[in-house]
Amino acid sequence: MSDVSKYQAPDVVNRWRTLSLGVGGIGLVAWAVGTFFFPEQGLRSWLLAFVFWGGLGIGCLGVLMLQYMTGGAWGVVIRRACEAGTRTLPLVFLMFIPIAIGVYTGTFYEWTHLPPTDPVVVQRGVYMAPWLWIVRGFFYIAAFMFMAWLLNSWSAEQDKTPDVEMSRRLLEKASRFSGPSMVLFCILVTFAVVDWVMTLEPHWFSTIWGLLYVAGWGLSCFCFMVALMANLIETAPMNGVLGRRHFHDLGKLMLALVMVWAYFNFSQFLIIWSGNIPEETVWFLTRMRSGWGYIGVALIFFHFAFPFLVLLQQDFKRRWKWLSWIAIFVLFMRLLDMFWHIGPTVRISPGAIAQGSFYVSWMDIVTPIGVGGIWLWWFFGQLMKRPLVPINDPYLEGAIEHGHSH
Repeated sequence: MSDVSKYQAPDVVNRWRTLSLGVGGIGLVAWAVGTFFFPEQGLRSWLLAFVFWGGLGIGCLGVLMLQYMTGGAWGVVIRRACEAGTRTLPLVFLMFIPIAIGVYTGTFYEWTHLPPTDPVVVQRGVYMAPWLWIVRGFFYIAAFMFMAWLLNSWSAEQDKTPDVEMSRRLLEKASRFSGPSMVLFCILVTFAVVDWVMTLEPHWFSTIWGLLYVAGWGLSCFCFMVALMANLIETAPMNGVLGRRHFHDLGKLMLALVMVWAYFNFSQFLIIWSGNIPEETVWFLTRMRSGWGYIGVALIFFHFAFPFLVLLQQDFKRRWKWLSWIAIFVLFMRLLDMFWHIGPTVRISPGAIAQGSFYVSWMDIVTPIGVGGIWLWWFFGQLMKRPLVPINDPYLEGAIEHGHSH
C-alpha cells in the first residue's frame, strides 16, 4: 500500500486557498451592493459567473468520466484534481439559488413576463412554469452530484485497498459506470443550458446548443488542469509525477476541443444562415452589430485561430510554462464566449437598454472574480483532502514513466 502522506498537496495550495477566499469575499460584497441597486444587472452578471464557474465543475465531471472510459496516462495524473472539481458541485447547487430567486420573482428572464397567448407559452405550457424551471435546475445539479459522489466514493475506496485485484475491480466499476453515464451527462447538460442560457431569448432555438456547452465546459476543464499542474510541477510531490509528455497529451486534448468548439459554432451559424428563417437569424444578427460584432470576431481569432495554430506545434505543447499561459488565455476567451451569449439578450427592467445594445457593466467583471474566488477556495479545500494522485491505481507507475519518457 502506498504512503498517503507522500502525495499530499503542498503548503502552497493552502496559501492559494486563503487568497482565493479573500478575493472572492471582496467580489461578492461588491456584487451584493450592486445588486441591491440594480437587481436585474446583478442577476445577469451572476448567471454569467454561474455558467462559467459552475460549468467548470460540471466539465470536470465530464472529463473524469472520459478518462475512466479511455484510460491513458494523462487521465491518471489529473484524476484527483478532476475529482476535486466535481466536489465543488454542492457549491454550484448553492450558486443556483440566486438564479432561482430571480426566476421566481420575474427579475431577469423575459419568458417570465410573456403573455398567455404568446406562442412560446402556448406550445411549452407548464414546462416553462417558473416553479418547474427551478425544480429542473436543482435536479440537473443534483444528478451531476450523484454521479460525482459515486466516482469519488470508488476512488476513495481504491486508496484504502492494499489488494491490486480489488483496485482493478474498482477501476473497472468506474469505467463501466462512466460509459452510459456519459450519454446521460450530455443529455442533462443539454437540458440545463437550454433552460439557463437559451431561454434568455425564448423565441430563439438551436438544436446544437447543448453540444456547444459539452465541448466548451470540457475545454475549460482541460485548460484549468493544465494551469493547475503547471503551478504544481516544481513542488513535491508533483515534481516527481508530472513530465513533459503529460502536458503534451493535455495540449493535444485542448487542441481537439478547440477544434470541436469551432466546428459546432460554425455548424450552427451555417445551418441558420442557409435556412434564413427570421426567428433563427435574429440571434446572430444581434451579435453582429456594434461591439458584439467585435467580440464575435475576437472569438473567431482568439478562441479558435490563435490557439489552434499555437497548439499545432509539438514543442510548444511539451513546454509546460508556455502551455499554461495559453490555457489561461483560452479560459479568459471561454468567459468572453459566455458573455457573448448572455450580454445581448433582452432586458426587462423599466428604462433598460434596448436589446442588442452593447453594454458592459462593472458587475460583469466583479461577479466572475468574486464567484471564482469562492469556487477556487472550495476547490483547493477539496484538493487538500486527498492525495494528489490515485496512490493505489495499478496504472499509476506506468503513467508516471510515460510522462518522463521521450
